[in-house]
Amino acid sequence: MDVMDGSEEEEEEEVGGDEAMLWSIQEALERQTLQIGASACGATAVVDVLKALGVEVTSEDADRCVQTRLRRNESPLPDYLLSRSEAGATHSQLIQGAEEASKGAVTGRFFHLYPQRLVRLVPWLACWIQKGAVPVATMNMQRAELLQGEEVPDAWHHQLIFGVAPNAVFMTNPLDVVSEGELRLRLCSESVLLIRREDVLKRLTPDCCLSSFSDPRWKSLDVEGQVKQMHLEEEEERDGVKLTHITIPAAYSSGVTLFALQQSELGQELLTAPELPLM
Repeated sequence: MDVMDGSEEEEEEEVGGDEAMLWSIQEALERQTLQIGASACGATAVVDVLKALGVEVTSEDADRCVQTRLRRNESPLPDYLLSRSEAGATHSQLIQGAEEASKGAVTGRFFHLYPQRLVRLVPWLACWIQKGAVPVATMNMQRAELLQGEEVPDAWHHQLIFGVAPNAVFMTNPLDVVSEGELRLRLCSESVLLIRREDVLKRLTPDCCLSSFSDPRWKSLDVEGQVKQMHLEEEEERDGVKLTHITIPAAYSSGVTLFALQQSELGQELLTAPELPLM
């Protein structure tokens, strides 16, 4: 399904199978749910997924079922960083939340897009949307292209995709349209998160210990060493380039979750569809 080698790309473009809309832009403006709470973009997306599939739930029920995790902003640095690594929700929480909130009526299937996959995103999404699936993108917004003067975004983000057109992807919360290339950039990311310098230094204390994390990724990324370097830069008041962020592990995986009614043919097709092939 729109997984192809180079020789098939031109042929696909001529077919014109890269346009599909769940809602018009006007309908999306009227129907979209705006962010329902802190770190709750996943639960917000689930509200609109269920709405698109004909299942109405309250924002409170969706948030409870998704089990949104919050940042612990008042914690010391180690616990703060741990909370940042898992704040919000993973794609698994979205799938479980949608199933629970819909009382089993809706199911979901996540498709990994990292490492890079051999797929043209717009035709692939169009094919599933035409069948009735509702996509949600889980994106590392810190990989997005920045305009001059823009700051690096602070988090990953879940957004419902309500339609695609040639080289255009339409999303909610906020209402947005991005190119296929920009979407691919956001959707193909390691599971990491950048934490701003000021957010680290203002929580750093003399007795701070960052060597007790059980996940080996904290050691492989040398988070402790990054923090020590940042602290040293402050102590020595160095001129020149300083670390603007540290990199920590993130609980999220980049990719697309497709949702459908559990008892439909589409629901069964989703569950048995193969993973997208690696590039």
